[in-house]
Amino acid sequence: MSIEILSILLLIGMFVVATIQPINMGALAFACTFVLGTVIIGMKATDIFAGFPSDLFLTLVAVTYLFAIAQINGTIDWLVECAVRLVRGHVAWIPWVMFMVAAIITGFGALGPAAVAILAPVALSFAVQYRIHPVMMGLMVIHGAQAGGFSPISVYGGITNQIVAKAGLPLAPTSLFLSSFFFNLAIAVLVFFVFGGARVMKQQSVLSGPLPELHPEGVSASIRGHGGTPAKPLREHAYGTAADTAATFRLTSERISTLIGLTALGIGALVFKFNVGLVAMTVAVALALLSPKTQKAAIDKVSWSTVLLIAGIITYVGVMEKAGTVDYVAHGISSLGMPLLVALLLCFTGAIVSAFASSTALLGAIIPLAVPFLLQGHISAVGVVAAIAISTTIVDTSPFSTNGALVVANAPDDKREKVLRQLLIYSALIAIIGPLVAWLVFVVPGLV
Repeated sequence: MSIEILSILLLIGMFVVATIQPINMGALAFACTFVLGTVIIGMKATDIFAGFPSDLFLTLVAVTYLFAIAQINGTIDWLVECAVRLVRGHVAWIPWVMFMVAAIITGFGALGPAAVAILAPVALSFAVQYRIHPVMMGLMVIHGAQAGGFSPISVYGGITNQIVAKAGLPLAPTSLFLSSFFFNLAIAVLVFFVFGGARVMKQQSVLSGPLPELHPEGVSASIRGHGGTPAKPLREHAYGTAADTAATFRLTSERISTLIGLTALGIGALVFKFNVGLVAMTVAVALALLSPKTQKAAIDKVSWSTVLLIAGIITYVGVMEKAGTVDYVAHGISSLGMPLLVALLLCFTGAIVSAFASSTALLGAIIPLAVPFLLQGHISAVGVVAAIAISTTIVDTSPFSTNGALVVANAPDDKREKVLRQLLIYSALIAIIGPLVAWLVFVVPGLV
């Protein structure tokens, strides 16, 4: 068996094992990196670690650290409460508020599952209170998180843009972000009306009183925060009790500082083009100095499992490149002579596999496979990257993914089985239709 085939089989094996066993795929990737790189190929450790994504490592640690501080000091809760208060008397706006808040949170660098973990309990509680379809509310949160997920300062955006830049392809971070945003927005519009949006628009109800109690007993145990910490009730993020409603949603000095810090991150990264990881870590450290007690809990919420996963996969892909696997695959793809077909197959592969595995890991594994035939210039690299990225992430509605599981966990007890079935059907349809539509919209028009 050739080294190229062996490296591909090892990659497939990682996804299979990580799907059926609770083993971090990044840990598997580092083990396979050693076996393939050192034992079989004979690479030196320095050559192997040349592919370690140090820049992305810092970005992941920094943004999740910063976001954890914002979550613990109640800034995220405050933003959600403000958004909800804007829709008093307009029940139909609630799903769209959830969509936009989720997009804003991930757009500023939070992981999609983290945003869904925070907002899903809010969304599903209001769905029950105002007779809104729970599947609609859950999907609005998930697609909102995906809509903001490819901003230039987000985790998904950082992964994709780094791969594109390293490959020497045209870099278009704004186009990638807008493509994902409007694609998910279009899906959200369909979801809204398919699941009873027209009926909800006729409802008029005064939203009064505090937010309903979130993360009920039995649900909190199944929901995990960034670093594996069980999620707390929303009102306990900052103050530890559910009684201090006024204090919980007061705009404190800590929250003002955090809002300023998040704004500084956006301006520094987008306007001044500073490194996202360095800016995010600087802001996080400044906030930690202002509130040392907050940072003690925040450091535990850093998404270490995700950091390990991404670092391991990308390092392994680097060894695959040195082993000639990418060139081997490129030759096979080039022999097809049909770049449109190849792009479509990659979109479908990303969607189907991502429904059961990690979208974050797949982005680091599938996009590099498209690089060789994109360098030939027969098809728009920007469009293909956008189509693959969208296809790989829109299926995070699957109950087998973290986002879908969070929606199911927060659904009312008497409707949980129905929500599960409907999410399964929806995810199957989106895995079939989504890649095809993305291919038609972003890839076909870019054929040279």
